Amino acid sequence: MATRSRRSITLLTDVRLITCIVQRGLGDTIVRAAQEAGAQGATIFYAKGSGVRERLGILGVAVEVEKEVVNIVVSSEQLDTVFNNIYLAGQLDTPGMGFMYVTSLEKAATYIPEVLLEQIEEKNRGDTS
Repeated sequence: MATRSRRSITLLTDVRLITCIVQRGLGDTIVRAAQEAGAQGATIFYAKGSGVRERLGILGVAVEVEKEVVNIVVSSEQLDTVFNNIYLAGQLDTPGMGFMYVTSLEKAATYIPEVLLEQIEEKNRGDTS
């Protein structure tokens, strides 16, 4: 007789989505910087920009058409650290290098190992004591 496994959804409600749009070839740099700052992972996909043939300001920097879009889900606690790290790694303070923004997520779900869930619950119990 087969036993039926217990299944449940673990909802993440205190998470944010960082989206970073950069020149093609820089996505891996952004992901490494995010992971160094504590992010667990990322998704990279490719896109085409608009208005890319225009030149930016007096610098005359040509912006490439092909882009990489990096999505990273982080906890609210990690947000500032990860955001700042990838901003600097991607050199987004340079004209034409890219753009990033944060979106609040109402809820998210994925597999979370039982040991990690126990650590989170233990931390939350410690915070309320």
